[in-house]
Amino acid sequence: MRFRALHRFALISATKVRPTINLIRGQPVEEALRILHFTPTRASGFVRKVLQSAVANAGLDVTADDLYVADVRADVGPTRKGILPRARGRADHVRHRSCHITVVVSDERAAEGEPRRTHGT
Repeated sequence: MRFRALHRFALISATKVRPTINLIRGQPVEEALRILHFTPTRASGFVRKVLQSAVANAGLDVTADDLYVADVRADVGPTRKGILPRARGRADHVRHRSCHITVVVSDERAAEGEPRRTHGT
């Protein structure tokens, strides 16, 4: 079975989250949580909370030892735009980017013949 958790409108850019999620794709849940705990990025906190929520969504059906990270994504969310005042009456545009983090855990590993998706590595 597959269990899913989402964090929509996370106030961090998707490009900052993607290197962190590439570390845990296909890993057992316990190993993925360990990796995220020792990864010194702000994104690891966001991803760790979503992963824990996906495990909690599994409920009492399966134990965390039997779960694997089947799919994890960071999709681009809406961008808030603002203006930063500068010297001499000028202004700079500021873009506050957000993303949607999706984590899917499964109690069965991917088939051996199925290629593992990696982005850029």
